[in-house]
Amino acid sequence: MKIYSWNVNGLRAVAKKSFFDWIAYESPDILFLQETKLQDDTLPDELRNIEGYHSYFSHAEKKGYSGTAVYTKKEPDEVFYKLGVDEFDTEGRLIQLDFGNISMFNIYFPNGQMSDERLDFKLRYYNAALERFEKLRRSGRHLLISGDYNTAHNEIDLKNPKANENYSGFLRIERDWLDKFVRTGYVDTFRNLYPDKVQYSWWSYRFNARKNNTGWRIDYHFINKEFLPKVKDSYIMNDVYGSDHCPVVVDLEI
Repeated sequence: MKIYSWNVNGLRAVAKKSFFDWIAYESPDILFLQETKLQDDTLPDELRNIEGYHSYFSHAEKKGYSGTAVYTKKEPDEVFYKLGVDEFDTEGRLIQLDFGNISMFNIYFPNGQMSDERLDFKLRYYNAALERFEKLRRSGRHLLISGDYNTAHNEIDLKNPKANENYSGFLRIERDWLDKFVRTGYVDTFRNLYPDKVQYSWWSYRFNARKNNTGWRIDYHFINKEFLPKVKDSYIMNDVYGSDHCPVVVDLEI
């Protein structure tokens, strides 16, 4: 089963490019999208109903902001749209699909660059999410946690680590949470398979960053370590354009 995750930075915008042709060619079993920037009344029918897929959308209360979407060939047993903490559930950041004893999360984690308050919001969101994951894991479920984490974990994961160490997205306090996430028993599927590979998933629109490959790897598929034997591959699709991010993929034997 191939699961794709892509921050599209506006679903209607990417749909005007080669989005539908790309889906038809790649034929993902599940496609997680972040930063859709839609509300229900602005969601075109062509995006709501893609042939061969069940679709699910979570919208922010604020118009044109945040939002997540899922397209899946197999209908899930259950779908959840909330983390369960009121302050975190107004921005359309989460969709959880349950298949048997597997919970798959599509999450657009907050960005902390705007202010100290948003950085605090991001860190508290991280902690609330981890509590949710651990509760499910203790119940015997396997977890896939995909999406835009908005943090590069280690120096290998961005082009200019020293220049960015005082900016949100590579602050020590954000990276410490990812360290804690790993210590708790969650595995970065790409880095587990390719410990020394330098590859990015996001580039600024400024300074010809993508052309020069001045990027960051901030989009991940994490799983609980007990689920690791089911990972066949995990890779980054740098040749796919349409957004400031590119898709990242995990192939699971399920």
